[in-house]
Amino acid sequence: MKFHVIGAGLAGVEAAWKIAESGCKVTLFEQKPNKKSPAHKSDNFAELVCSNSLKASRIDSAAGLLKEEMARLGSLTVPIARECAVAAGGALAVDRDVFSQKITDKIKTHPNIEIVYEEVEEIEISDDVITIIATGPLTDGRMSRSVQQLCGNYLSFYDAAAPIVTAESVDMNIAFGASRYGRGGEDDYINCPFSKEEYESFINELVNAEGAVLHDFDVYEGCMPIEKLAKRGVDAPRFGPMKPVGLTDPRTGHRPWAAVQLRRENAKGTMFNIVGFQTNLKFGEQKRVFSMIPALQNAEFVRYGVMHRNSFLDSPRVLHKSFNLKNYPSVFFAGQITGVEGYMESAGSGILAGINAVRLAENKESLVLPQTTMLGALSEYISDETIKNFQPMGANFGILPPIEPKIKDKRLRYAALAERALNALDEVIK
Repeated sequence: MKFHVIGAGLAGVEAAWKIAESGCKVTLFEQKPNKKSPAHKSDNFAELVCSNSLKASRIDSAAGLLKEEMARLGSLTVPIARECAVAAGGALAVDRDVFSQKITDKIKTHPNIEIVYEEVEEIEISDDVITIIATGPLTDGRMSRSVQQLCGNYLSFYDAAAPIVTAESVDMNIAFGASRYGRGGEDDYINCPFSKEEYESFINELVNAEGAVLHDFDVYEGCMPIEKLAKRGVDAPRFGPMKPVGLTDPRTGHRPWAAVQLRRENAKGTMFNIVGFQTNLKFGEQKRVFSMIPALQNAEFVRYGVMHRNSFLDSPRVLHKSFNLKNYPSVFFAGQITGVEGYMESAGSGILAGINAVRLAENKESLVLPQTTMLGALSEYISDETIKNFQPMGANFGILPPIEPKIKDKRLRYAALAERALNALDEVIK
């Protein structure tokens, strides 16, 4: 049996790694560097486009639990992410260039992985080929049409990436280093505080700035452009990415009216991204409006925010929990195209697709993780036929079955959910 993995993003490299680690030969097809989407810049695999944060590290958080489950399943990306971590409070953020390079090196040197640099335009249906489609949320062209022939209609939304500024261009006479509530080191985040007047002036310019396209976008809530959020109401950003809670401005000794946080983009701390400021504004407008942020008057932008199309399947209608097609079991999908939302969620789906591809070749039952695990709950979600208006979902404790009897304290409840999940996972993989 031949194994083909199409796409060397986070999901694709995890899928290829699991197949190769099982002792099987696998061919990994990647269109870069011959062709790149508008969102991709690097030639390396597993490129992080939107943010360098892989979310929370704590196991008693949904994101932390997900990563721990992946690590126990033999993840490629999680151990490397921990090696490439940069200071980010309680989050696991990485130096994205080092992260991608290390993953690329691992894939290229694995004896069971053959890499073919070409764009695959059609899905092969064959009795002797098992294919994993991990082409990502930017799938287009003939491949998109090939997927539609197998799966029917796509659903689409739009995603946005935040700008990056140089650390030395931030005015530290105004800004200050601190993590919310003192969690993490003072150098993990740079905070740019606003007075009420500064904030209201900024929001006024933000909502009236010119966007890169004229029509409105159906954007996934977690990646909503900051200007669209601001149009919901003057205080909407102040209760979202610009919330001042947990911060004290050392100049005043009080909590600021609002604050923009900058998070380390690389290990050296020479670049910072503007947290939560995904945007669709024209580049000139970004420079003008974002320079109104106190401490960023003279900011040097090394990358402006960009917006790009994302597409995903109506997965509950077409996919099993094992991530293969109901009508064509030898074809698997992995990554954001399945409707899992987030870097690690995508990588996690790649792990399960790779495991189940091998099990299919060996005539074994698919590995379906318990719904009490985060990966099991995500697999259940993307295959739940009762969902009528399917939308992407990231890791969260709300998709897990509740603990009985109910634990009122949220932190204790999350810890109990995490412990239950890892115990259930260990029972499956022991």
